[in-house]
Amino acid sequence: MNYAIRVAQRAPYPGRRVGVALVSEHNELICSAFEGEARGASWYRTLRSKIQELGTPSAHSAYLTINTLSAASSFELAELLKVVRIDRVYIGLPDPALTSYLDDDPVTRRGHVHRFPDDLQREILEQNRDFYGVSEQNIDCNPHYSTHRISETVSSRLRLMGFALTRSDVNAHRGRVALASLICQRYGIEYKEADRAVNNALSEAFDAKYGTYDYAYDARAANAGWADDFMAVYRRSSTRSLTAVNILNVGVGAGHEAAALFSDCPQITFADIAESGLANISGRIPLSRTVVSSAEDLSALPDNSFDLYISLRTYNSSFFDTSAAASEAHRVLKPGASIIVSVANGFLYTQRGCVVPGLIIPGTEFVDLYRGMDTANLIGTELDGAGFKDVRMFPTSTEIYLSAVAV
Repeated sequence: MNYAIRVAQRAPYPGRRVGVALVSEHNELICSAFEGEARGASWYRTLRSKIQELGTPSAHSAYLTINTLSAASSFELAELLKVVRIDRVYIGLPDPALTSYLDDDPVTRRGHVHRFPDDLQREILEQNRDFYGVSEQNIDCNPHYSTHRISETVSSRLRLMGFALTRSDVNAHRGRVALASLICQRYGIEYKEADRAVNNALSEAFDAKYGTYDYAYDARAANAGWADDFMAVYRRSSTRSLTAVNILNVGVGAGHEAAALFSDCPQITFADIAESGLANISGRIPLSRTVVSSAEDLSALPDNSFDLYISLRTYNSSFFDTSAAASEAHRVLKPGASIIVSVANGFLYTQRGCVVPGLIIPGTEFVDLYRGMDTANLIGTELDGAGFKDVRMFPTSTEIYLSAVAV
C-alpha cells in the first residue's frame, strides 16, 4: 500500500495523483503504474500495456490508491479486472467525482475488494488535496458537521482537565481504551482515573453535538420517509407491534427519532452518555425509563430483559467499541429477541438540499462514499461473533440498517 502511494507521488503536478501496484503470491512486485506516467494515458492504460508486454494473466494482489472513473464514467479498475485475474484488491479512496453508487463499481459489487487503513487514506487525501477539497464530498458543504467535530471537543475537554492532547493525538487513539492508555503513559496516572477523564470528555462532547441537535442539518431532513424505512426493517424482524414489546433504545441523542418512532410505546428504556438528550426524551415520553450509560457498558440493566434492542446511528460513532457494545446487547436481550442497528450513510449538502452518501474519514474533512458499507459489514461481523444469528443488511437512502436475532 505504501509503495502504491509512493508511486502515485511521481505523477506530474498539477494533476491527479494515482498509483497502482500488482504483486505476486510471493509478495514480489510484478509491475506498477501512475497517472501521467505516459503522456495522455491513464494509469490503467499504462498498466495494461505493461501487463501485455509481460504476458501476465493474473496477480495475487492489486493496490490502487484511488478508484478512478474514466471519461466515460466507468471504473478503470473494473476494466482491469476484465483482463487480469486478481485475487485480492486494495482500494484507498473513491474518486472525488463519485457522488453516488454506480452499478459497475467493483468495490460495492465484489467480495474480494478491501480498503487501505485510515492513516494511508489520509495520506492519499493529502496527495490529492486540490481535487478532494473542491468536491461535494468535502464536509465544508455542511456547516454543522464542519464545525462540530467530536475529536476537537474531546481534546479541548481533556485539555481543561490537565491532559494536553492534540487533535492528532486523539485521532490516532480513537478507541476509549487506547485514549485512556495514552493518558496513563504520558501523565503517569492510574488507568481508572484516565478512563474516567476520557468518559467525561466523551459524554460532554456528544452532549454538545447531539444533546440539542438540529435535524435541519441531518440527512433525514431530505428523506421524509426515514421512519417508514425503520418500520419496514422492524416488520421483517418481528410480527409483534412495537407497543407490545419491551424496548431498549441505546444512543437516543436529542430524542427526535425516538419521539417519532416510540411515543406510543409503554415499555421503553432509553440509554445514552449525553444527559441532555435523556432529559429531552423524558419530557417527550414521560412514561419512559432513562439510564445514563454507554452502549459498551449496560451494567445498570439486567440480563435477558428486553424483547428488542435498537441503536440508530450510534455504532458508527467516534471512539465506539463495536465488539463490547454487541456483547452487551446480546446479554440484555432475551433469547430469540431482535436487534436493529443502523449506520449513518449520508451528509446533507445544505446549500443544495441533497444527500452526499458516506461517512467522514477520521481526522479529515472528507466523506468517504464506501465507508458506510465498510462499517456496516464490520458491525455485522461483530454481531455474528457476539452470538446473534440471521444478520441481515438493509441499505436505504440515508442509512444502512442491520437486524439480527439473539441466540
